[in-house]
Amino acid sequence: MAATQMEQLVSLCKRRGFIFQNSDIYGGLQGLYDYGPLGVELKNNIKAAWWRAMVYERDDVEGLDAAILTNRKVLHYSGHEDTFSDPMVDCKKCKGRFRADHLTDGKCPNCGSTELTEPRPFNLMFKTTVGPVVDENNIAYLRPETAQAIFTQFKNVVDSTSRKLPFGIAQIGKSFRNEITPKNFIFRVREFEQAELEFFVKPGEDEKWHEEWKQNRINWWVEQGLPRDRFRVYDQKPDELAHYAKACSDIEYAFPHGVEELEGIANRRDYDLGNHTKGQEEFNLEAHCHENPESTTKLCVRDEENNKWIIPFVIEPSMGVDRAVLAILTEAYTEEDLGNGNSRIVLKLKKHLAPMKVAIVPLKKNSPEIMAKCHELKKNLMKLGIGRVALENTGNIGKAYRRHDEIGTPLCLTVDFETLEQSPESVTLRDRDTMEQVRVPTSELAQYLRDYFAR
Repeated sequence: MAATQMEQLVSLCKRRGFIFQNSDIYGGLQGLYDYGPLGVELKNNIKAAWWRAMVYERDDVEGLDAAILTNRKVLHYSGHEDTFSDPMVDCKKCKGRFRADHLTDGKCPNCGSTELTEPRPFNLMFKTTVGPVVDENNIAYLRPETAQAIFTQFKNVVDSTSRKLPFGIAQIGKSFRNEITPKNFIFRVREFEQAELEFFVKPGEDEKWHEEWKQNRINWWVEQGLPRDRFRVYDQKPDELAHYAKACSDIEYAFPHGVEELEGIANRRDYDLGNHTKGQEEFNLEAHCHENPESTTKLCVRDEENNKWIIPFVIEPSMGVDRAVLAILTEAYTEEDLGNGNSRIVLKLKKHLAPMKVAIVPLKKNSPEIMAKCHELKKNLMKLGIGRVALENTGNIGKAYRRHDEIGTPLCLTVDFETLEQSPESVTLRDRDTMEQVRVPTSELAQYLRDYFAR
């Protein structure tokens, strides 16, 4: 299969209702996208797969859903107010503005000029005010990451669940970064969704857990349909690490625009809990922790082996959901030559990720008897809990098949006159990938589909 180009994905996403440019009728807003009828289903299925693997299938993880607006003090003591910035330069010739670390050979990507300003730090956080008075005392931020709420709610989760180390807290939610140059479709945007796990471990066991989570996450991506040979694990150098990190490994993927980060696995040590906790001197914390006279809570746990209070280290697998959508679409997009001048586009999505699970296609849309049977089947199939079932009432069975190939629907179910006339009654099921068709009695249809989607 030839490499998927970004233009192919952007065209498919707009044409079939996966992703649209935000505020499109007004010329759009750079770095912001809206998920359409199929895109929201795909995105929700990816998030559900992540949540199932992280929370439901483990016995050591709890969930959280925290507010987006964030108290300024949280992001002050986390270090974000001082350090969460990118180096920015301006082109003196064309007046373009870019990230300095994204330039090639020190040249402007617009006009090629080398007449650039000196790099200067640009803080990426969106600032706002809470309440009717606009002053320094009412400043808040749209969160730049979902992690900080997990740290500030650490004690509440521990107290309400009685968790012991090691354990994790998972969250999926929106984050906001005022990117200097958002680009490459939904890869780098200003409003995005993260799926993050903060996994708390004893100091000294952090490196072992860091390695374990790297392998765990690569295995999960393979289950979503991304081959191992499309990944590269990049261990960041000391001068590349975020201000909070002891180590960080990037799981990189071959996107249409190049090999870039899909997910990061960071060792955040005790930086965050230490900086948010009260009475730090009791814990012999390292010098990287701030003095925090404003915190009211000790974010610590008792080590039962030596009966001492400790602040855990944290391993953080952090996935961008939008990047996950882009990677999964890239891998699934396939153009097939069917011979005799015919071809088709098919999204070979894993069944559990497909936006539509089954499309019911009537052979003739103007037949009251056929349409009644289609509506009856849809009602019954929705009760199976397999996902969304569509009624494709276009009247052209060939076009219906091609449309559902293109949006990744695993099965098309055709109701024809034989369905009504045969005894026992049966329907035709067409497989998306093989295009093979089988006849299945309607009395066996429910079990057939349960077995099919369980495989």
